[in-house]
Amino acid sequence: MRDPLEGDTIEISIVMPCLNELQTLTACIGKARTAIEALGLSGEVVIADNGSTDGSQDLARSLGARVVDVPIRGYGAALIWGIRSARGRYVVMGDADDSYDFREAVGLVDRLMQGFDLVVGTRLKGRIMPGAMPWKNRYLGTPVLTAIVNTVYRCHFSDVNCGMRAFTKTAFEAMHLESSGMEFASEMLVKAAILGLKTSEVPITLHVDGRDRAPHLRPWADGWRHLKYILLFAPKLLYWLPGSVLMAIGVVLNAILAIAPSGESVYLGSLRFGDHWVISTR
Repeated sequence: MRDPLEGDTIEISIVMPCLNELQTLTACIGKARTAIEALGLSGEVVIADNGSTDGSQDLARSLGARVVDVPIRGYGAALIWGIRSARGRYVVMGDADDSYDFREAVGLVDRLMQGFDLVVGTRLKGRIMPGAMPWKNRYLGTPVLTAIVNTVYRCHFSDVNCGMRAFTKTAFEAMHLESSGMEFASEMLVKAAILGLKTSEVPITLHVDGRDRAPHLRPWADGWRHLKYILLFAPKLLYWLPGSVLMAIGVVLNAILAIAPSGESVYLGSLRFGDHWVISTR
């Protein structure tokens, strides 16, 4: 990797959100630099630090990375701040826990060079190493959220929760991403679909992360935040369709009552309707 001199144009930025990742930063930054070198581009590694207290910032700087201090806590907040400060035309994002091998980013960036706006890694079409993904994430959370996104937004993703992605800086700016939490991942794909961005997927490998502590991810809480975000950007499905159905039922029932003799009940099977109350059963 050729380190850019002051005034040079940086072509690629690899951005990692970081919160106390001292154990894995060396490996991640090393692999990221290897990927940039393999691409033959002028690049930088950006560590978006979310308030680490273990010395991650100093280690990152000593390894040649640029550290961006992010005052707002959250996965999405760290990425947004880091990507906004990125100077590359192409941007790669990925976790700093060594669960993703940044050397595989070469395949994603190659797709960007072919004209795609957003390229998403897919673990489900790639490899998941033993113990790398809990069963509820692999067989429940990720497939369900992927199916919902694909159905509602007419997409063709296979793994909407994959954290390794590559995109152009222009595409990022067009999406106006704002989620501070884990739902950032869903927001990116939803807005990409709404904007009609040209997207693609590349199979990658998910490794067991290199930390000796629990991950920051909270599967049920974060999954619920993803689902809420996905549905809130689909008003036709969430509001218009159910509202239209209920309104149609109300119109039909009111029409039936309107044509019935005053004061008499109307029967629909075992259901009885009247003027001054809603419904009862015999």
